[in-house]
Amino acid sequence: MLRIPGESTTTMPNPAHRGDAPTIQGYRLLRVLGDGGMSTVYLAEQASLGREVALKLMRPEALSDEVSRRRFENETRTIARLRHPNIVGIHDVGRSGDGLPWFTMPYLARGHLGQRDYTGNEDAVRHILRSLLDALEYAHGRGVVHRDVKPENVMFDDGDRPLLTDFGIAQRRGYGSRVTHAGFAVGSTAYMPPEQARGEAVDPRADLYSVGVLGWEKLTGRLPYVAGDALSMALQHVQKPIPRLPARYRHWQRFFDRALAKSPDKRFADARQMREALADVPQPATGLRSDVGDVFAAFRANFRPWRTLVALALVVALGFGAWQALGLWRANLDENVPTSTDAAAGLPAPDVPLGHGAIVGEDSEPLFRPLPESPAERWLFALDSQLRSGRVTSPRDDNAYDSLLAAWHADAAHPRLGVAGGKVVDALSAQAVDALRDGKLDRAKDAVDRADAIAARIAQPRTDDATRSLRRQLGSAFAGSVETALAARDEDGVQRLLAFAHGVRLPSSQLASISARIDAMPKVGDVLPGPFGGMEIVQRGDALIGIAQHPVSRDDYQRFAKATSRSPALCRERASLLRIVKPRDWQAPGFEQSPNDPVVCVSHADAIAYVQWLQKQTGERYRLPRGDELQGAPAGPGKRVSDWTEARGVVGTSWRGGDKNRPLDATRGYDDVGFRLVRDLTP
Repeated sequence: MLRIPGESTTTMPNPAHRGDAPTIQGYRLLRVLGDGGMSTVYLAEQASLGREVALKLMRPEALSDEVSRRRFENETRTIARLRHPNIVGIHDVGRSGDGLPWFTMPYLARGHLGQRDYTGNEDAVRHILRSLLDALEYAHGRGVVHRDVKPENVMFDDGDRPLLTDFGIAQRRGYGSRVTHAGFAVGSTAYMPPEQARGEAVDPRADLYSVGVLGWEKLTGRLPYVAGDALSMALQHVQKPIPRLPARYRHWQRFFDRALAKSPDKRFADARQMREALADVPQPATGLRSDVGDVFAAFRANFRPWRTLVALALVVALGFGAWQALGLWRANLDENVPTSTDAAAGLPAPDVPLGHGAIVGEDSEPLFRPLPESPAERWLFALDSQLRSGRVTSPRDDNAYDSLLAAWHADAAHPRLGVAGGKVVDALSAQAVDALRDGKLDRAKDAVDRADAIAARIAQPRTDDATRSLRRQLGSAFAGSVETALAARDEDGVQRLLAFAHGVRLPSSQLASISARIDAMPKVGDVLPGPFGGMEIVQRGDALIGIAQHPVSRDDYQRFAKATSRSPALCRERASLLRIVKPRDWQAPGFEQSPNDPVVCVSHADAIAYVQWLQKQTGERYRLPRGDELQGAPAGPGKRVSDWTEARGVVGTSWRGGDKNRPLDATRGYDDVGFRLVRDLTP
């Protein structure tokens, strides 16, 4: 049941029997659940689905004009987009026949946190706080601040899961009922942070303060500040120092000192940080140690022999009487407890007046018992430690992935599973992206498969968000790897990447464009356009290389010589007298040449210098040929020339004839020797 804090919760007549009953299209109003100054909440039946919902209808005085009503509806739709296992969702929004805004929510019949006593039950308090912080982290991440976190706004579903409700609807419009409405002001100001009490702007840290107050109250059984009216309560939050906890809760003091800091800047930065600090609050070694110590100290201080004897006698007598009474009660209970078949019969619960603290449709007594610790808790606790130490998928039986699945098997409805699943998927995403970039495709696929397995089991918003983020990051890393492989003309590498992408179900549109680019990749025998007549792609062993169709021309070499001011090499025998009388070089080799003819009279050092210069100009991996790589290469224009090789020899037959491969003096040029370039295409 959704109850409105501060509003009347007495059972009221069925509105269908009253002449002033509102008309809500598509809903049949069954009875009033709560009635207050701002709104009335009805138990209603949604005709289209036949389900019971809580329908909240705003009062005319709460939203008196059309502008405020439209703003209310817009903000309600914003809240309705929140999808989290610890947030009460909004089903529908609309207007009544009188034009008043309404919205519907799930009908939660197990009451609110204010009706439960968890004093001293640290595990239950931790569970409640974790659930609220999970919900607030999700809401804050979407720009929504609650502004009114308090026990009455924490409901419980049929699985006894805490859900946060009433996300600041109507408070954003400055409606002042929570300050002036008798009985409602204290209930709200008791959890209100100082900046909100002063009327200042609030941010998500205001909600964290309220969670701190709520946690203090549930742990100790009383509020940190107590006052008789709203103004006095607000002043205590603003001015009074943070109180000290009783000795048995001393290990919580550091957590609450930060949660209840007067300045937002001194509080936890966000819900995630507060949840992590909550996890660091030490577990007490034993629940009895401090209590027994306190009792023993009091006993020792007030010890009087004769009083002690009388007290012991009374304790024995009372204990014996209680033991007998307990035996009779158990015997009577055994006779009247219904069998499991009776309990499952689904008989309708009596319509108990809500003003007496009962809860519609449920037996209220079990609701006040401490929340049992889920069997998944120990796995989730281990998971956080494993993630911090980088144990995502290994070692076996001591990693975050295995712990998450164990927690899911132990308690698939645990409220922290969604957040824990999102954390593990985030870690797997980082593993997958790193492995993909390193070319370890099997490892990358394993990480993606594990993330998908988590998403299939834990379909919650945080996990879903992490899975979508994984796909985005993976797609980006995949595109980068493909570009690298395409630039290197590594067709086999691209095909392996495509197979990986199909295996992890990347978008088909992305894969189709890559397949088209593979089809357009040059193959062996194709000629890549460019200088030197283009480069023919040939395969030499396992490598692909491009061979220039023409030797380097006089015009090509002239640009290099001019850019580098390189002196020409001599082109005659050292012993020749003509070397002095009539020298020759690449500009005057002794015969006429056109600009496109092969450059000759260049030394091996000249050829190497040209290659290095061209690499800097183009970024391509040019070099001189090795061995017989030029076998079958066309001659090119002009006189036929031999070509310098990387090993300081020459290959090929020149216009002078002679041996195909011959050793020459690499320090000088020859009028029948030029050079041709090769480009490596395989990484």
